[in-house]
Amino acid sequence: MVNDMVKKTREHALEEKYEFRSIRPEEADQAVHIEQICFPPNEACSEKSMKERIAKVPELFLVAVEKETGKLAGFLNGLATDEYAFRDEFFTDVNLYKPDGKNIMLLGLDVLPEYRKQGLAREIVLQYIRREQENGREMLILTCLQNKVKMYEKMGFVDRGIANSTWGGEEWHEMTLTVCTNEISNDMLVIK
Repeated sequence: MVNDMVKKTREHALEEKYEFRSIRPEEADQAVHIEQICFPPNEACSEKSMKERIAKVPELFLVAVEKETGKLAGFLNGLATDEYAFRDEFFTDVNLYKPDGKNIMLLGLDVLPEYRKQGLAREIVLQYIRREQENGREMLILTCLQNKVKMYEKMGFVDRGIANSTWGGEEWHEMTLTVCTNEISNDMLVIK
């Protein structure tokens, strides 16, 4: 009961502080800058690819905008497809986008360092899951490094083992979350 009250208070505080919505074209430069801060050069999306993705599929970006400053604090973005396995081409070829695709390949969760440790990443993921569940998607698929596996498991994702991805010369885990059959609750997203 007390934990539920704490979670509700934290969620309310995040919703008071941030606006959660799709990205706008004029925010492309901010998103590119955030990507460069959040990922090392070998893993970051290129400026060209990020701007193409924003131009073609802004509805698959979910940004957290600090209401007081209008600044992007972070975002999650993906690409819709009917494929079930992640491949590196999703990072670079926006033409793989299928508007009515059953699945979303998540391409990056970015939160600026000064906004971390507040539950913002978890809230962005939760809101993204809910939105894509409402859009009738079946599955969210992502890749992450070993040190992020537990974080995503706490958000309800299942580790499918080492991915086929070699993006940035790294070894990635492929993780999935089935959204069409899941009741998405805040309990799934308790980060310990």
